[in-house]
Amino acid sequence: MSAAEQNVLILPGDGIGPEIIEQAERVLRTVADKEQLNLNLDHALVGGAAIDATGGPLPAETLAKAKAADAVLLGAVGGPKWDGLEMARRPEKGLLGLRSELGLFGNLRPAILYPQLASASTLKPEVVAGLDLLIVRELTGGIYFGEPRGEHINANGEREGFNTYRYAESEIRRIGRVAFEAAQKRNKRLCSVDKANVLEVTVLWRNIMNDLAKEYPDVELSHLYVDNAAMQLVRAPKQFDVMVTGNMFGDILSDCAAMLTGSIGMLPSASLNENGQGMYEPIHGSAPDIAGTGKANPLATILSVAMMLRYSLDAATAAQRIEDAVSRVLDQGLRTADIASQGETAVSTQAMGDAVVAAL
Repeated sequence: MSAAEQNVLILPGDGIGPEIIEQAERVLRTVADKEQLNLNLDHALVGGAAIDATGGPLPAETLAKAKAADAVLLGAVGGPKWDGLEMARRPEKGLLGLRSELGLFGNLRPAILYPQLASASTLKPEVVAGLDLLIVRELTGGIYFGEPRGEHINANGEREGFNTYRYAESEIRRIGRVAFEAAQKRNKRLCSVDKANVLEVTVLWRNIMNDLAKEYPDVELSHLYVDNAAMQLVRAPKQFDVMVTGNMFGDILSDCAAMLTGSIGMLPSASLNENGQGMYEPIHGSAPDIAGTGKANPLATILSVAMMLRYSLDAATAAQRIEDAVSRVLDQGLRTADIASQGETAVSTQAMGDAVVAAL
């Protein structure tokens, strides 16, 4: 009996989105054939492309398809063409709308530096070569969403801005479970990042992480204050396997970790809800300046496909095949412009996709 069909919604988006998605879809179809996965692939509009076609960044049809899908693969949204629109109609509102409507509270951001690309990092190769780190960031709570917030005139007659950093126990537990389960699939080490020496909300965070650890005895849990964690990321990043933290700290640390790798063109991401449904996308933007030139690096999107297979479609073997194929292509010396060293010849978006498909 064949496995139940799984639905994947593909959203090419704007700028280089359609180009990189084209190559990622080829890779997905190839590995699905190899692994005999029963996937139904559908397509829809989001962002600027949706604005041009329907007047809004997130059409009702797209949202309905996204809610019905097991996973969503996104290219990129936005570009200067739509910068003059009012905020509510900007392409980015399509992305935020999807996150909100799908309840995507858990953001997974790997920082992977293939040994072949160690020279691309600004840190010494021996510090970063072979880096394979996953940051799990809570995406829908914390100080970015806490109430009350705003600006007022205080008792001294001064303007004063204020935000509220709050987390409920249930929010901490659900992101903690995502992180512990991710660690179980990797090297079984989890570092929770907080500021429990000065912030009561992160004292609660630390206590709940310790409580959760009893349910995952195979995972080694440690704790770091966020300032020390930032220092350790630069000093010795390979000491980490999985890190979990709140929205604001995760925002900062994940970008720091991304630059350890030298190129954001290589980095995928995932945003998950409580049912394991996820949206997968490269962390780079729509890069409108190179759209249509064949210079875009499709590897971050291809690696986002691998994450999708691993975390939402329960196809870890297929995910590993894609990651191994990418590594073999890099071994062959193929580089797009963003990861080519001086003197190296850069290959096109299509050629990189061809090479990964061939390696599969």
